[in-house]
Amino acid sequence: MIRKKHNRFVSNVGFILACVGSAVGMANVWGFPYKLGSNGGGAFLLIYILFVILFGYVGLSAEYAIGRRSGTGTLGSYAYAWKHGRKDLEGIGKIVGWLPLAGSITIAIGYAVIIAYVLKAFTQSVLGSIMTVEPGQWFESFAFQQFSVVPYHAVIIIVTLLTIALGAHTIEKTNKIMMPLFFILFAALAVRMAFLPGAFAGYTFLFTPDWNHLKNPSVWITAMGQAFFSLSITGSGMIVYGAYLSKDHDCVAGAKNTALFDTIAAVVAALVMIPACFAYRMDPAGGPGLLFVVLPSILQKMPGGRIFGIILYLVVVFGGISSLQNMLEVVAESLMHTFKGLKRTAVITVLGVITFGIGVFMEPIAETKGAILGGWGAWMDLVSTYIIPIGAVLGAVSWFWVMKKDELLDEINTGAKKRYGNGWYYLGKYVYTLFALFLCVVALVRGEGF
Repeated sequence: MIRKKHNRFVSNVGFILACVGSAVGMANVWGFPYKLGSNGGGAFLLIYILFVILFGYVGLSAEYAIGRRSGTGTLGSYAYAWKHGRKDLEGIGKIVGWLPLAGSITIAIGYAVIIAYVLKAFTQSVLGSIMTVEPGQWFESFAFQQFSVVPYHAVIIIVTLLTIALGAHTIEKTNKIMMPLFFILFAALAVRMAFLPGAFAGYTFLFTPDWNHLKNPSVWITAMGQAFFSLSITGSGMIVYGAYLSKDHDCVAGAKNTALFDTIAAVVAALVMIPACFAYRMDPAGGPGLLFVVLPSILQKMPGGRIFGIILYLVVVFGGISSLQNMLEVVAESLMHTFKGLKRTAVITVLGVITFGIGVFMEPIAETKGAILGGWGAWMDLVSTYIIPIGAVLGAVSWFWVMKKDELLDEINTGAKKRYGNGWYYLGKYVYTLFALFLCVVALVRGEGF
């Protein structure tokens, strides 16, 4: 096992905040409100929470545990799991791990473009110009144009690379600043939205389940997929944070805390978006336009809208960078673990060049005239439909079906406040793995991600 003392999280709080930072992102502040808005409000929320509890309890804690057990990230963890199975199949594990790792870098490429959009909106909120534009036309001016957010794109990549420059050390320090600010500022926004005329209708929609929606399989599938990917359980990303976790920390407790704060972030985001949409009679199921068409329309009508636009877009930038940290960190660590002698500065620089160099050719949301690589929308659909679901299944199978039961349970119980046994293990082996496989099949059949 490789475990450098300087490349660990110093405190349990730092570990939780880094993991929450990875989980909290566009899936919470963008994806959750509009999916809730188009899938029955309160009914969707109940199903979502149910799956978050299940996936966090077994899936997320297993990824932390295998990372800590192997002392390294994705590639080394798969090799370890397959080596310590009923037969020594380390060679297969070394190959299998590359697909989940590919998921991390490919989603980072598209994700950085989305955060560049948000940084542009933040900048124009600061300058005040977002208060005078026609939102639909403004969104189209960069969402359907080549090379439309290049400066913002570059800033996002550079800032993210600086925040992972020293591995766990800088990741922990930056998230100790960004995550508390994220929750404080978002909570302040939610309080402000409560005073909007008509906001109560939004709360009714959010917290009053329409039980008829429980009869709709699509609502269950969407909530399941949202819970799965909101927690960043992709068979890759969270493993590296487990590798930076000391032996006296409780993996299951850490997973519970990550799931709790991730859910709070999603609900608070909904408490900002949904009441505002109802107050100004906007569509809460706005999809990609929710942040860049619906929200600016609301801000223009709201007293003090410019101030709240600045705060909201800044918060989303924080959440985006913290997620992007994890996507790039897991790739950097795995490459340095596999190819000895690589220097960290060189590796993260190359990753930054790749992420920007490919992403800059897909800055429109959809394919436009003269496009070289198409738009990031199709790219992200491809990644979320194929690479990430398959990676999540490979992870579940590797931890619960290939790796020896005693190996995994020994690590889960290391540092644990209570002992976990067959109940936890078989819940992961049969229920969690089944859901991961089901989501993968559904994504492949539908031809679209979650």
